[in-house]
Amino acid sequence: MSRKPKKGYFVRGQFVAEGSELDLQLKAELKGTEGSTKTDLKRESDELQDLGAELLTLRTDLFNRLSLPEKLQEALAEAKRITNFEGKRRQMQYVGKLMRKLEDAEVQAVRAALDEQRNGSAAEKLQLHLAEQWRDRLIAHEESLAIWLDQFPRTDIQQIRALIRQARKDAPAQDKAAESQGLAPRKGRAYRELFQLVREQLDNAAEEANTESREDDA
Repeated sequence: MSRKPKKGYFVRGQFVAEGSELDLQLKAELKGTEGSTKTDLKRESDELQDLGAELLTLRTDLFNRLSLPEKLQEALAEAKRITNFEGKRRQMQYVGKLMRKLEDAEVQAVRAALDEQRNGSAAEKLQLHLAEQWRDRLIAHEESLAIWLDQFPRTDIQQIRALIRQARKDAPAQDKAAESQGLAPRKGRAYRELFQLVREQLDNAAEEANTESREDDA
C-alpha cells in the first residue's frame, strides 16, 4: 500500500510540511508577527491600550516632554473631554489603535514618564535621600549645624535650632514608648518639620544652581 504524500510546499528547494514548526514560522514571518502567538499579540495590544489610558493621568510637564504624534495627542485630548461612557470607551479603543503604531522607543518613553510620576525622578530620589541624611546628622551631631549654616546661610537659624533641640528632646521618650509596645519609634512633629526645612533649603539651592547654569549657557 502506497504512503499518502504529505501536504506542503517547497521553499528554496526545501520541502515544508503544512502544520510543521517551519511552516508556522514562515507564515508568521509573512504576517510580520515572527515569534508572536495570537495570545501574545492580544496581550501586547491590551497593554498598549491600558498605557494609553494611563496617559490621561500624566502631568502636563511630563506629557509635553514625550513629543507624541499629533494624532495621538488630539485623541487623548478628546478622550479627556468625553463624559459619555460608551463614547469614552470607543475613543479609548481609537487611542489604543494609535498606541500600537508607536515605535518601541516611544513606548519606552511613555513607560518612563509614568514611572517618574509614580515614583519620582532619580534626581528627586537623590534629593530626598540627602535631606534625610542631613536631618539625622543635625540631630545626632552638634557640629553639623555649623557645617549646614556655612553651606546654606539663608536658613532661619532660630527655627532650625529650635527644631533640632525639640527633636532631640522628643527622641528618648518616643523610643521608650515604641520599645515597650514592640513597635518602630514614631517620630514627633519637630522631627518631621526639620526634614521639611532641610528639604526646602536643598530644593532652593538646587533651583538657584540650575538658574545660574541656564544663564551661563545663554
